[in-house]
Amino acid sequence: MKMILAVLVALSGIASATGQGQLTFYNHVPGVVDTRVYAPLTSNPYLHQIGNGPSDTPAGTTDWSSFTKIGTDTTGGPFGATNTLGQLLGAPGTDQAESSLQLSFPITTFRTGIAAGLVAGVTATFNNISWQSAATMEMVAWDNSSGLYPTWTQASIAWDEGIIAAGKSGTFNIVFGNFAQPLEVLAGLQSFNLYYIPEPSPLWLAGLGIAVSLFRRFVPPAR
Repeated sequence: MKMILAVLVALSGIASATGQGQLTFYNHVPGVVDTRVYAPLTSNPYLHQIGNGPSDTPAGTTDWSSFTKIGTDTTGGPFGATNTLGQLLGAPGTDQAESSLQLSFPITTFRTGIAAGLVAGVTATFNNISWQSAATMEMVAWDNSSGLYPTWTQASIAWDEGIIAAGKSGTFNIVFGNFAQPLEVLAGLQSFNLYYIPEPSPLWLAGLGIAVSLFRRFVPPAR
């Protein structure tokens, strides 16, 4: 534990020496934040939830007992540690719209064993956020076992189309460069799971087609 804390403090110190906003991207800092990322629920892969469980920090009431942590079974395959990717998004200012968040770098993977559900810690750099400023943050994660979606830009499109599973933590506010409590950079991050977005049903598509036909019939074209 002392080694982990020392590494996190060192990474926070590196951030202070640059003009870019940097922070330690890790979701397990004892006494500060302890969350997990989970694979889709086997019995209902379309179910998604966000919230800390009783064993998280801070403790919450969300039930994760039926879910499997990312990286639990293997390092390969869907939802394995090395094939599931995680990234932070952020924007300057508190309570910013999700659409305004920009990607940090680098992208990271996950850990295994008793550390399943935790990202492999990295220093995340934001080109759009300056040091010692308030920011809105969000974590995203996605399945890249196919190797076709190495970036969130690609993955988010595939997720919307129901091709892969992905998830978001929901937005939260932080302050870059809080030297009084330098390890609380990700305080506010909550546990969440990956899930599939269901494709539109044939019935829904048929209804949409009928609505478009009626619109064209009764609304005269612009002249």
